[in-house]
Amino acid sequence: MSKAPDLVKRLLLGRALRSTQLHEQLLPKRIALPIFASDPLSSVAYAPQELLMMLAVAGASFYVYGPWIALAIVLLMAVVVASYRQNVHAYPSGGGDYEVANVNLGPNAGLTVASALMVDYVLTVAVSVSSGVENIGSAIPWIGQNPVVAAIAIIVLLTVMNLRGVRESGTFFAIPTYAFVVGVLTMVAFGLFRIGVLGDDLVAPTADLEIRAEERGLAGLAVVFLLLRAFSSGCAALTGVEAISNGVPAFRTPKSRNAATTLLMMGLIAVIMFCGVIALALNSDVRVAEEPATDLLQNGSPVGEDFVQQPILTQVASAVFGDGSLPFIYIAAVTALILFLAANTAYNGFPVLGSILARDGYLPRQLHTRGDRLAFSNGIIILSATACLLVYAFQAQVTKLIQLYIIGVFVSFTLSQIGMVRHWNRHLATETDPSTRRRMMRSRTINAIGGSTTGFVLVIVLITKFTHGAYIVCIAMPILFLLMKGIRRHYDRIAEELVPTGEDVALPARNHAIVLVSKIHKPTLRALAYARATRPSTLEAVTVSVNAEESARLQREWDALDLPAPLKILDSPYREVTRPVLDYVKSVRRKSPRDVVTVFLPEYVVGHWWEQLLHNQSALRLKGRLLFQPGVMVTSVPWQLASSDRLKGRVEPPGPGASRRPPRTGARPGGGSVSERD
Repeated sequence: MSKAPDLVKRLLLGRALRSTQLHEQLLPKRIALPIFASDPLSSVAYAPQELLMMLAVAGASFYVYGPWIALAIVLLMAVVVASYRQNVHAYPSGGGDYEVANVNLGPNAGLTVASALMVDYVLTVAVSVSSGVENIGSAIPWIGQNPVVAAIAIIVLLTVMNLRGVRESGTFFAIPTYAFVVGVLTMVAFGLFRIGVLGDDLVAPTADLEIRAEERGLAGLAVVFLLLRAFSSGCAALTGVEAISNGVPAFRTPKSRNAATTLLMMGLIAVIMFCGVIALALNSDVRVAEEPATDLLQNGSPVGEDFVQQPILTQVASAVFGDGSLPFIYIAAVTALILFLAANTAYNGFPVLGSILARDGYLPRQLHTRGDRLAFSNGIIILSATACLLVYAFQAQVTKLIQLYIIGVFVSFTLSQIGMVRHWNRHLATETDPSTRRRMMRSRTINAIGGSTTGFVLVIVLITKFTHGAYIVCIAMPILFLLMKGIRRHYDRIAEELVPTGEDVALPARNHAIVLVSKIHKPTLRALAYARATRPSTLEAVTVSVNAEESARLQREWDALDLPAPLKILDSPYREVTRPVLDYVKSVRRKSPRDVVTVFLPEYVVGHWWEQLLHNQSALRLKGRLLFQPGVMVTSVPWQLASSDRLKGRVEPPGPGASRRPPRTGARPGGGSVSERD
């Protein structure tokens, strides 16, 4: 009701941008990389740790399998990146996996992909922010003691930054992302230099600890299952790869080529960092465990609850640079920061996907609308609210949240690659040029390998993570699927119902106008005059009698003024206003079903929120009921009170139109709509 909310909005988000400025928000590759790749790049902070943590279940001796599992993840990353490079060239419109599956496999497959991605985007925000809070919790006691509050505060900050627009948020996120990449690559290079050239022995802070194996004497299928579980946990390094294919429209032209180049750059950087951290962690004898208080032993005894397990990245930084050194502090700081900002990948993927789904009628159409800063504001807000709920539900514990992770992304990986195979088959059926056919067949082979590989990994992830929390995702995805189908059915039903026919343009037989009256004052007279201006077939004023004396006095005043409409008084023995009016309108409709009834309702326009509580409440209830009556039109006739001038930032000078309101002094309090006496 004032300019204060708009002022706060402008301070937080900046001035509104014109639709014609959308091209100014397009991103060069150097900005697009940190925006769309912050999630897969930051996964080096927790994916290696999750991998080694799973191997530690069988003791430190199983770390020997670490390099082979890391190699398998790298090969999978290469396959996925190569496959998605085909996607961005074939489908540059920004639909990503959803569009590929929808076009080639049908709407149900498309909605399956969409529900999987939406769940995964929400988990990306929850996991990344919770992991960042965990990383700095040991350094800042308050955050360690209040992780949920800290995580929600970070999500709110990310929301505000993304509401400011894609380009501005990208500039904000670029520096920390590049700082993290440079720091980790420098650490990997310097660590390998110390090992290979200087011959130094790297020693992690936990190198002198032992790991108590939870499972002993594993053999056969048990070993295979454990290795597959470690592999599925390490596959968290692949989350966010699909975001670039969803964000192709945000790139500068040539969009497809720039997106494919950015995807390749992201893949190379992520692989180098992931392999480097794993190599240095194994070389420096890093020790991590799911339950460090009981599973990590020092001199044969558990380290106890007071022990704080450092993240693997800071342990490696300590081994390479020395604990407490300036480079060590730098790595710890940028790691925590990048984990917070990794959620930005979801903030750029979820709103775009929501917009496309809204365009297709599977989500509320408000998600298709851009906000003041040309970002899909409604999608950003929904993503943030849902992520906050997850953080609260799981108390910002990464170990619990990570079990829900990557299910959705591998569902979308698999279905989109199968869809791409069908895409190339369809085009090969009509293509005759030999060179083009060779290129298509090469792309089809890449996508076929990608679909087969990610499908196999999806099965592994489902088997190894299902009982550890992944079942929640398996429930959430069908619920989202059915919800989107229901929304589409609603929109289709409404569209079918609203198809115009010849009868819709036929004029009604007559227009019966009813002006609702509470007392004789200027709002009533204005409503009566406006009703007359519409030239109805029949015009009458109607009031509800809740007090016989007041009704008789109103009738005398009405007759004395000789107003150009008869006044009808409806009796209300139970002092109710809404029901008598509804019954009377229905009776008019029953007598003449072909007539239209137009109800004119005088209303006050006020300038303060508390004034709204004092006026028009019964009028709102009456309007709400009348809107459900067929053949009834409701017309609000506003009367601006003096307090409403503040909303325009000025007081209107005397002159034409100044008589639209009562005098500023001597005005009788009260008034309002016909129903304000109850």
